[in-house]
Order: sequence, then C-alpha cells, then structure tokens
Amino acid sequence: MQPATPTIIATFGIYLGICLLLGFIAWRRTTNLKDFILGGRSLGPWVTALSAQATDMSGWLLMGLPGFAYLAGYESAWLVGGLIVGTWLNWRFIAQPLRERTEQLGDALTLPAYFERAFNDRGWIRPLTAFFILVFFVLYASSQFVAAGRLFEALFQLPYAWAVFWGSIVMLAYTFLGGFLAVSWSDVLQGTLMFFALVVVALMGLHIVGGLDGMHATMNAFNAELLDPFSDAKGNDLGWIGIASALAWGLGYCGQPHILARFMAIKNPADMKIARRVAMTWQIVVLLAAMIVGFTALGALSTYMGGQESEKVFIQMSSQFFPPWIAGICMAGILAAIMSTASAQLLLSSAAFAEDFYRGLFRKHASPKEMLWVGRLAVLGVAIVAFFVALEPNSTVLSRVGDAWAGFGATFGPAIVLSLYWRGMTRAGAYAGILVGGIVVVAWMTQASQGGIFALYSMVPGFIASMLAIILVSLLTRPKAQS
Repeated sequence: MQPATPTIIATFGIYLGICLLLGFIAWRRTTNLKDFILGGRSLGPWVTALSAQATDMSGWLLMGLPGFAYLAGYESAWLVGGLIVGTWLNWRFIAQPLRERTEQLGDALTLPAYFERAFNDRGWIRPLTAFFILVFFVLYASSQFVAAGRLFEALFQLPYAWAVFWGSIVMLAYTFLGGFLAVSWSDVLQGTLMFFALVVVALMGLHIVGGLDGMHATMNAFNAELLDPFSDAKGNDLGWIGIASALAWGLGYCGQPHILARFMAIKNPADMKIARRVAMTWQIVVLLAAMIVGFTALGALSTYMGGQESEKVFIQMSSQFFPPWIAGICMAGILAAIMSTASAQLLLSSAAFAEDFYRGLFRKHASPKEMLWVGRLAVLGVAIVAFFVALEPNSTVLSRVGDAWAGFGATFGPAIVLSLYWRGMTRAGAYAGILVGGIVVVAWMTQASQGGIFALYSMVPGFIASMLAIILVSLLTRPKAQS
C-alpha cells in the first residue's frame, strides 16, 4: 500500500484535534472520581447507546470481522448472529436492572464495588474482581494498540513499534484528561464515523462486484465452500464445536465491564428502551456491512490477502476505490473504532485500580482530588503495560479480542445475571463463580492448541463452569431459613 496522501493526513489531523478538544472541555467539567469514571451519571439515551456500541465493537469491527468474513465466508454469520442476539439480551435484561441496582447500593461506581455491596462483603471480593479486570483489560487494550499499529504502519510506512506508540498517544491523552465524559462524547463521533465508513465501503464493494448476486457469484467462483455456513473454507464440517464457539460470543456481553459502565451512567433508567432501539439499529447495520466488506473484497481486490494480512482488507478497499478525502474519513473510522474501545478499557482499568485497590485497601479516606489523580495515573500505567504487550503482534486482533472477551464474559457474566435475578445467590457463590470462570477460561486457552474438545471457544466451558459454581456453592451456603 502507498503512503498516506496529504489529504488523508489532514483528515486524521482534524479528527484527532476534535478528540483532544473534547478531552480539554471534559477536563474542565471533571472534578472528582465519580465524574471521571461515570460522568456523574449524566448521559442521555442516544449518547448511552452510541457510546456502548462504539465501545463494544472496537478495531475488531473494521479490521477483524471483515478479515474473518473474507477468509471464512458465510461461516462468519454464526458469529454475527451470536453478537446480535447477545446485544439485544444484554440491553433488554441487564441494562436497566443494573443501572437501578448500582444506584441503590450506595451509588456503586464499578463492578467490584457493586459485588462488594450486593453481598455485604468486607473481604476480598472487591480486589479479586479488580484483579481480573486489570488482567483481561491489559490483554484487551493491547489488541487495540495492535490494531492501531497496523493502521499506522500501513498508512504512514512506520516501523511497527513506532506505529503502535503514535497510535496510542491520542487515546491516552484524551482519556487521561477528560475521563468518562470525554470518552462518551467522542464515542458519539466515533460511532457515527464507524457507521458511515462501513456502510460506504460495503456499498462500494457491492457496486464493484455487481450487487448481492454478483457477490454470491464471486464467492462461488473463488471458493464454493465459502457459501456453506456449516463448513469452513476448506470444506471441513464445523460441527457443534465450531457453531457453538461462534454463537458463544453473544454470551460474553453480560460480563463486559466497559459496556456495563455505559448502562450504569445513563441519567434516567426509563430512557433505556430508547437507547436499546438506537443501539440495536446501529449494531445490526454495522455488523452486516462489515461482513459485506469482507465478502466483496474477494472480487474487488486484485491480490489475495491471507493470514494476518486479511485484517487489512477494509484499509485496501477504502484506499483503492475512494477519493483521498473519503478514504481519509474511512481511515479515521478505523482509528475511531480503536480509540473508543481502548479508551474505555483504560478508564475501567483506572477505576479498578483507584477505587478498588488504592482506596479499598490503602487509602479509605483519600480526598476526591487525590482519587482523581490516582485514576489518571492508573490510566498511564495500564497503557504502558498494554503497549509493551502489543509490541508482539504475531496473533490477530480477532484472537486477542476473543481471549479477553471470553475472560470477562465467563468471569463476570454469570455473577451479574444471577445477582440481578436470583435472590438465593450468596457471597460464597459470588466468590466461587468469579474464581472458577476466570481460571477455567485461562486454563482452557492454554490448551487450545491441542485441538479436539479444546477447540471449543473458552467462553463456553468458562461460562458454564462459573454458572454451576455459583448455583452449587450458593445452595450449600444459604442460611437454612432462606427459601
């Protein structure tokens, strides 16, 4: 790919300047840790919806998913279907109950604080939860730094390490300055950019290959196996393991702290229905568009892009078939997707360290200003660790996101669901579910290369094991008088 033109660079500069301006404005409105972490619970339904979905999708949406669709064909529909159903279930059954419950529990600002107060625990559930948040967010944030590095590497012909460094600087800057408000406001811009970029490139791809019929014919001519959702690109049956692994991505939504934080920050819980409709419309359109980009790239691009290079098909489609100023907006859309998620992850990691480690264990009476600066310095610390993890870019963005997604989904998902809907859940059950979910996911991931049953996405065994652990331990530790 040729280096970026001055027009593309100018587009990037305008976009990044707007993000920094939002960070500066939010800086002036951020006076304490509650503002920094949840924006004072002041978000409207549209901001909540776009912020939640932009935070959810990340650079994976414009790089990982088109690349997967490009390589796997209609097999990718299982993953997209799981994500759509999971998104709806999360908005319908978790969003409003969690928002109301966290406010009732003394205005809990983080998931660790929620678990501590929900189960009246003065022991280790808060730092335990914060520990898993920090571990999985370092992995998750590093995937966004990898995506940013690949984008800057492709556009500006930078060495990979420097590409990762410069791609992370603006994310760090406006998160450090403005916290949740800056991240949420910019998510509206970023969500809009992501929507525009995907729809425009998908429509261009359909135009080049001759519409949906042409897309189907192109895929068939390239590899007929791509048209079979029940087999992989080599013609091997997916079986129940392959299908369950793809659908299981939808299980993870109820345990993602960066998405749940958006639910907790809406100003009026009654507005959640409006937010859900906006979010689902956005989600369905962008996921389908991302698949179409991958499918049409098979016929539109002259050179086949296998392996890790497949995650650059959106970049190639944008740069080859659009004028520089439109290509620049599309490239900004990729950076928007990366920034929206990475900044949310840095922010939640900051909250876990400041609220749940620093104040929870060491400085219970720290002043609001002290806590605000501890949170900002924690953002810097987590970003540095994630940066060094990202310097080894051998795995794909999709695989890194998948590991972190499974970690959060299995560790926290069952505990969130049962704590909201089952009064019989006990403190010991919460401990068991969080520990078992996290440990099973990590152990399963280390065995994934063995194949067989270990080819099953780690979300599935982790989620089931966590759910069973909560139920069994809660039944064993419930007070006898409790019905």
